[in-house]
Amino acid sequence: MNAQIEKLYSKAAKPERLIIGLMSGTSMDGLDIALCSVKNSGAETDVRVLKFKTGDYTDDFRAKIKAVFSKKEVDLQLVCLMNEHIANTHAILINEALKEWGVKNGDVDFIASHGQTIFHAPKSLHQLTDYPNGTLQIGDGDHIAVKTGIITLSDFRQKHLAAGGEGAPLAVYGDYLIFSKAGEDRVMLNIGGIANFTYLPGSMDASAVFSTDVGPGNTLMDQYMQKHFNLFYDKNAAVSLKGKVNIPLLSALLDCSFFDLDFPKTTGPELFNLDYLTKAQEVSSTTDINREDVMTTLCHFSAETIGNAIKRCFGENANAKVFMSGGGMHNPLLVQLLRDKLPYCEFLTTNDLNINPDAKEAVLFAVLANETLSGKPINFGNRQGVPSVCMGKISLPS
Repeated sequence: MNAQIEKLYSKAAKPERLIIGLMSGTSMDGLDIALCSVKNSGAETDVRVLKFKTGDYTDDFRAKIKAVFSKKEVDLQLVCLMNEHIANTHAILINEALKEWGVKNGDVDFIASHGQTIFHAPKSLHQLTDYPNGTLQIGDGDHIAVKTGIITLSDFRQKHLAAGGEGAPLAVYGDYLIFSKAGEDRVMLNIGGIANFTYLPGSMDASAVFSTDVGPGNTLMDQYMQKHFNLFYDKNAAVSLKGKVNIPLLSALLDCSFFDLDFPKTTGPELFNLDYLTKAQEVSSTTDINREDVMTTLCHFSAETIGNAIKRCFGENANAKVFMSGGGMHNPLLVQLLRDKLPYCEFLTTNDLNINPDAKEAVLFAVLANETLSGKPINFGNRQGVPSVCMGKISLPS
């Protein structure tokens, strides 16, 4: 047997595995690196975050990603080169983190790499009859494995597509294993570039679990801040708190067929971008309002779409326990608007469940890798969009 296959087999059989989960989202603020201890699998999964950090991206590296990100027409050579360049950069950041933590590369069993999404194209967006759902993440797993010496699982979303899903959101799988609690209905709300949530019924019935994108989280606000304020994001809602909501613009932003689609559904910056905002301003005759008012309205837009989606699931008097994660949970205006819109819900963070909310998405990919290595597909029933599969391609270091 190939020595690397033997190593894979022995590591997968260990009672406790050290897995690094990686996440680089649409905000492109850096690489989230979570060193996790994972025991067991399935409903018995026990995961602990041992170390966590976000490896910073340079402005130059971020600009290179943006050059191929969320565009229908790009330089194909640059896409090809960035597939390797992103992986090599991620490997450097992993090696630096392990050195900082005093952890030897050889002591880590696996890496679970999400990669960098550069285009997401569900049929609801591309509407091309002859083509399936599509999504593309780059940052090749082989390069990470070779540069770190650690067996790497990557490209998780392709199996989801192949089995009939949209390639997202994948949070449903990890959320169900880590955060379900008998007798308590929970909503795991992640406010990243795009906002999504997972419903976890207290019945523990996997066939009733679902996860869905609901619309923009931070992406429109971040894009607007970067273009008009030369800031990466609206820290502490400093800009949004200075403006006032513009109702005609808000109504125009909410006038989109995506919000009428059934759950589960997915979306991305391919739809919710500055062109989307420009069109809404033109329709609502609000092209001349001040920039603070635009930011305030964008914040209200995110809150409305999240709140409306939760009410759609749980009724006008929704009273679920909502556990937040993602960058949007640090936006005080957005969180207050959600509290106002959902007065009967209790808002907490995954810190209350012993998982750092900033690390949550990276941890979820560590759990997905663990299921592929030592578990088996969770039976989510036969519902469209939630296939019962294990995900991730395995790259050996040599």
